[in-house]
Amino acid sequence: MALHVLYEHAAGYALFSVKEFEEIGMLLPQVEASILDLARFNSIVKLVGFHPFKTAVAALNNVNAISEGLLPDDLATFLDTTLPKSSKKKQVTLGVADAKLGAAIAEALSVQCSHIGAVPEVLRGIRHHFPSLVKGFTDQSAAVAQLGLGHSYSRCKVKFNVHRSDNMIIQSIALLDQLDKDINTFSMRIREWYSYHFPELVKIVPENYLFAKVAHFIKDRKSLTEDSLAGLEELVMDSEKAQAIINAAKMSMGMDISVIDLLNIEMFAKRVVNLSDYRQQLAGYLHSKMNNVAPNLQTLIGDQVGARLISKAGSLTNLAKYPASTVQILGAEKALFRALKTKSNTPKYGLLFNSSFIGRANAKNKGRISRFLANKCTIASRIDCFSETPTTVFGEALKQQVEDRLKFYESGEIPRKNLDVMQEAIAAVAADQSASAKKKKKKNKRKVDETNGNGDTNGADESQQLNGSTAAAELDETVNSTNGEPKKKKKKKSKVAGQAEEA
Repeated sequence: MALHVLYEHAAGYALFSVKEFEEIGMLLPQVEASILDLARFNSIVKLVGFHPFKTAVAALNNVNAISEGLLPDDLATFLDTTLPKSSKKKQVTLGVADAKLGAAIAEALSVQCSHIGAVPEVLRGIRHHFPSLVKGFTDQSAAVAQLGLGHSYSRCKVKFNVHRSDNMIIQSIALLDQLDKDINTFSMRIREWYSYHFPELVKIVPENYLFAKVAHFIKDRKSLTEDSLAGLEELVMDSEKAQAIINAAKMSMGMDISVIDLLNIEMFAKRVVNLSDYRQQLAGYLHSKMNNVAPNLQTLIGDQVGARLISKAGSLTNLAKYPASTVQILGAEKALFRALKTKSNTPKYGLLFNSSFIGRANAKNKGRISRFLANKCTIASRIDCFSETPTTVFGEALKQQVEDRLKFYESGEIPRKNLDVMQEAIAAVAADQSASAKKKKKKNKRKVDETNGNGDTNGADESQQLNGSTAAAELDETVNSTNGEPKKKKKKKSKVAGQAEEA
């Protein structure tokens, strides 16, 4: 049995033949000792062929194919021409590092592949001594090739689709949760701080955001007069509340505060208001990103619940790979393991508890509706992850199914079958795509017609101008010839000749 080992490097593919395979398979400790010594390792391994990558793009394409378990065309042609064929007397085995790549090679080229036994140790030695085994190859060139390919491969993995990147959703929902906590803490601080000066304002304006805006507007309560009523009405949106604030300021039991303290309270209230405004902008940004990345999941359970599911799973692809039972208890892992440890009831829902569907269900139906909702969320996430054109048709259909199931639990009305609903949604998506394709064709035809029309008119105008200029030139020539006047060029020649004669 002859063993050949395939080694994939950033610079290209290398095929090595291994000598004394029977002894190597039996004496792995000796192989491990010979790996560190180049002279001993050269007696075991011999380079058969090396196929360098022509460009960095070709290297990147080959690496992407190998990482997905596919056989690149360059590797297939290299093995077909370099690897010796098996015969009845001598069987050829190809050693590979990846089992998926070995399966692809065996299926395409009908070559027996192996990734166990002595193959990993031999590959370790080849990796250690590779610059010395290939002529004209140095450690520096190997490092440069590995660094360039590593950067391009990482960049390619990060930038799958710029407009449908779920990393921004994960970061924005984390920032949104952090802002909620911080704004709540800061609002409590401003309420306590300003209540030393105006304690009655807390009962009149209980909302945190509105309290900060009113505190920033009032500043010193003694400066409140009837002239400030219009400004207070704009903030509070209620004339009775505005008048109650002015009346309470006149009879307040709060202590007097110095100008510096009021200035600090004013600055802090302004920061809290700005943070609250930014929180609203961030919520709008999250809505737009969810509409681009996961429109069906957004339509089904909303922006924040869908974003939290994606964040908890790590990515939209991971969420699409989860079964419905995992999505149902996603976010309740501690309760699940505690229930398994104590042999009590497992949790019925995790992050899905924040959905409005579970809140609307009865206590006995909360577990059933959460299981049904997790099933629909799994379908929606898979459609969003693997569909090329984002659409909300499936999300609306799935949401209607959850509504029908709620009605079934309440009144016993039998909902429609899932097959019928999905067939209708697929037909609606197909109709939308055909309509959009027709619109694109019409737009393209209009553009082509407009460009052709402009080109014809421009060509006609240019030809008319050229014809007109040539006709005018002919008329000038005929007029000059009839009048007997010589041409300008002849005048110059005659002048030059006269000057020469005078000289």
